[in-house]
Amino acid sequence: MPSIRSQLFKFYFRVRNSRLPLDRPIPDQRETMDRRGVKLLPMAEEMLAAPVDAFGVPAEWIDLQHTRSNRAFLYLHGGGYFIGSCKSHRGFASHIARAGRCRLLLPEYRLAPEHTFPAALLDARAAYRFLLAQGFTHDRIVVGGESSGGGLALALLQTLRDEGMPMPAGAVLLSPWTDLLGTGHSVHSRAKQDPWLRPAGIPLLANRYRGSVPADHPLVSPLYGDLKGFPPLLIHAGNDEILRDDATRLEARARSAGVEVTSKIWMGMWHAFHAFYPWAPEAKLAHKEIGEWVVAKTEAVPDTERRIETGNDSISRRSYRRRSAQSGSATQSRTTAEDGGGGLDRRPDQRRQPELTPGR
Repeated sequence: MPSIRSQLFKFYFRVRNSRLPLDRPIPDQRETMDRRGVKLLPMAEEMLAAPVDAFGVPAEWIDLQHTRSNRAFLYLHGGGYFIGSCKSHRGFASHIARAGRCRLLLPEYRLAPEHTFPAALLDARAAYRFLLAQGFTHDRIVVGGESSGGGLALALLQTLRDEGMPMPAGAVLLSPWTDLLGTGHSVHSRAKQDPWLRPAGIPLLANRYRGSVPADHPLVSPLYGDLKGFPPLLIHAGNDEILRDDATRLEARARSAGVEVTSKIWMGMWHAFHAFYPWAPEAKLAHKEIGEWVVAKTEAVPDTERRIETGNDSISRRSYRRRSAQSGSATQSRTTAEDGGGGLDRRPDQRRQPELTPGR
């Protein structure tokens, strides 16, 4: 049974958000999310945020004052791939960093519709490589995010695995958006209970983000991807959100692929309820569980590297290379797109890159 405070929050936002049109101007929605994020969840006590350039991706370091943990969390914010920023998620991320006793890197990856797939994925991968270049070992790094950020984290894991790069110690997925086709039963069965999301919004947001690739491409809808070789996953979702089945189906597919999964469906809770810490008691408890899981996974360092060598014949890379060849796109990096420069090899770190093509 959810707490009375959580039930009141859910009722208020369900009534309030039901009156908002889905096609509001995007700049207005971005401004609203930034303002709401700052108001809803300020920075945790004794936490600091500092700007950093993560191989061409603007980002913020968030960590405790006067400390430098050797544990890192790459947090990818949610927002349907078209809204969200350091400003909107700084406070939320600071509480996760505090719970996990880690340094948290919060990148401002490029947003749709100005930058379609795979721009956000390229930026997420650059941020992960930045952590490695900063001296964090892969077994002391956790990746994750809420909503679309959770889906992006799963796409990042596929990319790292297919490149043969060192895999992180685990991934934290909070109400992850894993199926851009919106085929989960909960999309309609929980529509009246979800105070944030509406079924009609799924194809709208999916079409903004996916660019020229189909909605079931494994790097935009990780539910349809190959999950073998993934590190341990922590999956949270609310029972009263339309993306509940994105989480439950992900859990089932991950387990069938031999992945270690810790999963919890929070009864009576809504999409990404974790952002309501400390107002909702369930969110406070969820943050505690996230922190304990992060600490446990980054302290239990395995004897061998958690990395998978797959070569050039992996399904996700092969399918994307074929579609890229058909579209005739040219690979560009964030820092050279405007001047027509070369691809991702132009970033400061010269390690091997996947064959992904920005949707510019």
